[in-house]
Amino acid sequence: MTASLRNPSIGGHSIVLFGERVALRPYDEESMRSLRRWYADPELTRLSRHRQRPVSDDEFDEVVASRISSAEMLAFAIYERIEGDLERLVGGCTLASLDLENGSASYHIAIGEPDARGRGIGSAATRLAADFALGGLGLNRLSLTVFSFNTAAIRCYERVGFREEGRAREAIIRDGQRWDEIQMGLLASDRR
Repeated sequence: MTASLRNPSIGGHSIVLFGERVALRPYDEESMRSLRRWYADPELTRLSRHRQRPVSDDEFDEVVASRISSAEMLAFAIYERIEGDLERLVGGCTLASLDLENGSASYHIAIGEPDARGRGIGSAATRLAADFALGGLGLNRLSLTVFSFNTAAIRCYERVGFREEGRAREAIIRDGQRWDEIQMGLLASDRR
């Protein structure tokens, strides 16, 4: 991990985290191009966004300007570590709404490359980000929301130690059916 939380780079920080299976790095020009492509993916939209249409180019630029480079967010590109120094860009995650005074943040993740889904990469990235947030940053709490039909994501979060804390019943419509939005949380004292 590097020491600087803020610098003029695209991601707004220079933190690099290494795990056994993944590395989390600030966004650069290449990873931003992939992020733009992922934000336009209808399946990722279905799994992770309240609205059902993908993000347009103009909306993407607004998201980058207002969120990814903000002082309240640490955004990371997720790289699968393959062998030696070889890595493959597969997704992104963020620690958002950073509140250092109260020791909390919200967590978001998207595995953008379809062939990287369902292989434990999301769990590895989530564990690495949680260890950094609750250990390195000294936060007490991470929170997230997930749609109830996204059982793979729920299992991922539970493996890392997140617990269900509440539900917004029938909050969204997908595939012609109403689904709950589940709120989950992880405390520093919950870490496994």
